[in-house]
Amino acid sequence: MGPPAKLRPKIRDFDPKKFLATIGEGRKVLSFPKKQTVFSQGDAADAVFYIQQGKVKLMVVSNDRKEATLGILSTGDFFGEGSLAGQALRMGSATAMTDCELLRIDKKAMMLALHREHTFSDLFVAYLRARNIRYEEDLVDQLFNSSEKRLARLLLLLAHFGKESEPETVIPKISQETLAEMIGTTRSRVSFFMNRFRKLGFLDYGESGLQVSSLLNVVLHD
Repeated sequence: MGPPAKLRPKIRDFDPKKFLATIGEGRKVLSFPKKQTVFSQGDAADAVFYIQQGKVKLMVVSNDRKEATLGILSTGDFFGEGSLAGQALRMGSATAMTDCELLRIDKKAMMLALHREHTFSDLFVAYLRARNIRYEEDLVDQLFNSSEKRLARLLLLLAHFGKESEPETVIPKISQETLAEMIGTTRSRVSFFMNRFRKLGFLDYGESGLQVSSLLNVVLHD
């Protein structure tokens, strides 16, 4: 699902990065090197972030210190939007997976921007709807699909296959432990499936990261 058909051309032509550069006070471009924490669980939720470049990992830690990866976001994504819904403290942590350039937008400035520009508001709501649908699909995936299919789907999502833009095909280096956390299995099972996918020609390891082929889709339709 996406925005209504009559809104799509307008949203597609709208550049949120250019618009956000015009909102004046309350925004700041920040650089985060790989592995640096953007915010931690329990920090004050006082801003929204827009990824201008790079990838960010979202995580949550339970009371018994178990970690779970909620998602990996990339250029053009927002995160930290819970602050707009009355969330006082961060429910999870965000860490730079690659060198990142992020736009930090204060809560008040973001609210004003949403009220000021209806196209931006439509784009942001459409983005949140897509994120919610993704979370629902993730839950169904966990409940009904095998760990091999969950891994195949995750790799395709990370490579952006199925989006309107061209797929990246190369995923920056990501540990098998992180992949295992995201699909709810063990690192050894992930290693087994990754080796199988490689032998079948669905993926390959390069200096820049993991190269993913669209042929990996066949795993989801077996």
